[in-house]
Amino acid sequence: MRTIRVSAAVIIDGNRVLAAERGYGEYTGYWEFPGGKREPGETGEDAIVREIREELGAAIAVDGFLGTIEHSYHDFHLVMDCYIAHIQKGAIEAKEHMALRWLSLDELDSISWLPADIKILPAVRNLL
Repeated sequence: MRTIRVSAAVIIDGNRVLAAERGYGEYTGYWEFPGGKREPGETGEDAIVREIREELGAAIAVDGFLGTIEHSYHDFHLVMDCYIAHIQKGAIEAKEHMALRWLSLDELDSISWLPADIKILPAVRNLL
C-alpha cells in the first residue's frame, strides 16, 4: 500500500476553525482541514503555506505544530501533519472546494468529516 504525506491547516479565527468541503473523488461532500501533498524538498510548513495560497487564495501564518495523524484508506495510507495557523493576508475563497465554513466548538460535530480528519478533532477542540 502506498503512503501519501500531506500537510493540513487548522486555521483558527477567534473561537472558530475553518472546514472545507471536498468537491471531488470518493469522499465528495465530506469535510476536511484544507491542505495537500508536499512537493519534493518542502517542509510541512512550506507545503501548507503554498497549499492554502493555491486552494483558498489567502496567505497564512503558521502558529505551531498540532500533531501527525495516520489513517489507512482502502487504497493508500495517509500521514497528515497538522499545523495551527491564522489568516495573515487576503480573504479566503473556495477555489478547489465546494464550500467553506467557520465552525465553533459546538458546531464541530455538525458536519461529516473525512475519517483521517476526525482523528485530529480532540486536539482542535482544545484550541477553541
